[in-house]
Amino acid sequence: MHMSTSASAQVATVKLLIGGRFVESKTTQWRDVVNPATQQVLARVPFATGEEIDAAVAAAKQAFGSWRKTAISSRARIFLKYQQLIREHMAELAALLTAEQGKTLPDAEGDVFRGLEVVEHASAIGNLQLGELANNVAAGVDTYSLLQPLGVCAGITPFNFPAMIPLWMFPMAIAAGNTFVLKPSEQDPMVTMRLAELALEAGIPPGVLNVVHGGEDAVNAICDHRDIKAISFVGSTKVGTHVYNRASLAGKRVQCMMGAKNHAIVLPDANKEQTLNAVAGSAFGAAGQRCMAVTVAVLVGEAQQWVADLVAKARALKINAGTEKGADIGPLVSRAARGRVEALIERGVAEGAKLELDGRNPGVPGYEQGNFVGPTIFSGVKPGMSIYEQEIFGPVLCLVGARDLDEAIAFINANPNGNGTAIFTQSGAAARKFQEDIEVGQVGINVPIPVPVPLFSFTGSRASKLGDLGPYGKQVVLFYTQTKTVTARWFDDDVSAHGVNTTISLK
Repeated sequence: MHMSTSASAQVATVKLLIGGRFVESKTTQWRDVVNPATQQVLARVPFATGEEIDAAVAAAKQAFGSWRKTAISSRARIFLKYQQLIREHMAELAALLTAEQGKTLPDAEGDVFRGLEVVEHASAIGNLQLGELANNVAAGVDTYSLLQPLGVCAGITPFNFPAMIPLWMFPMAIAAGNTFVLKPSEQDPMVTMRLAELALEAGIPPGVLNVVHGGEDAVNAICDHRDIKAISFVGSTKVGTHVYNRASLAGKRVQCMMGAKNHAIVLPDANKEQTLNAVAGSAFGAAGQRCMAVTVAVLVGEAQQWVADLVAKARALKINAGTEKGADIGPLVSRAARGRVEALIERGVAEGAKLELDGRNPGVPGYEQGNFVGPTIFSGVKPGMSIYEQEIFGPVLCLVGARDLDEAIAFINANPNGNGTAIFTQSGAAARKFQEDIEVGQVGINVPIPVPVPLFSFTGSRASKLGDLGPYGKQVVLFYTQTKTVTARWFDDDVSAHGVNTTISLK
């Protein structure tokens, strides 16, 4: 990681958002934001000081008093305006995202759009944040529940979806009446900051949304801060486990969506062309930097003969800078990421897997300094191999054979992760057996990346998730609110008293 001691006059600096103002950090630690296709320094991002993080939380705490009392219809209208602004600036947001993260422009638009869907859902908060009422639970007694905001909430987001995942978090939290402190990835914070600017333009009041930057120290400060009530995290398993343990010990609500090893079963009755397209798109899109990417294809029976066709499909994908027309796969986010992926490919060869397609050093004219790795396919992969046990987070697909569906399901269930899985088949009976027996939280049937729309919730499971409730959708309304249950009785003046009741029952 490159760190400099001061901001350069020639390069723009990423600001902090504290109390409704975009301010220059007073830190002495800065990191370069680098275009992964060219190594051009786009900006410098500050590692906020402890005092600046405290100021952001204090601004959020102060704003909560009035924001929680703001009419739910007023909160909803802000997000109606916000979704309109995001739509109007879609091309600009996608270009920013591609420049700093590397994914292709169409994929960058998809990143923004999947976040936009959550913003649209947040505008329906009036229908989502409803309590319940039971009339006459005892004589003259009603019981009803309220879903009330918690206070200051925080989000820690990863580099691979710098638009979508922040939009998973702060719109739903804020719409529910909370205030928010966001810490985006220090690798690509520029599109997140532009989204923050648009949020203020939409009418989010000062202090309701705050943004700080940094690395491990900032994460720890958020976990430890006594005024933060809930934390949402998406990122690596290592950091997520740390966040969950540290923040839980500090008494906070925590949800952590973490690493994965997603499998797709391919049955021989599947539509071959559609299946190969789906597997290749999921495995190699975004250069494999998706926690929901298919990284293992379990080929059942005669489908094991499709390896050459899958290799041909992968070879045809175009590797180029994300800004280039027709590019299918852009660069990895950093040189360190490229080095890690290439090292794991080398280990796969050394540990005995068959390298069907080697994507190392693809050679991209005009972008010789880019962090490119092309589609890579291994067959004969077995548990215990590094390429199977680790989340590679690159365009690497592992192929495994199975005799039948039962063996394929057992193989997937033996893996501890549970983010997503898929089956490709034309058999309704096979698909139903799969969805019933598979021990993974998100299931695709002829859908390779089964991320639910915001009407539902992201439901990764097992080692891919810590915490009971998922981000966005119905579950996150419960995560960002405290259920308060009220039992009420009102007496008429002319009703005689029944004496002292010393029992627990309602009479």
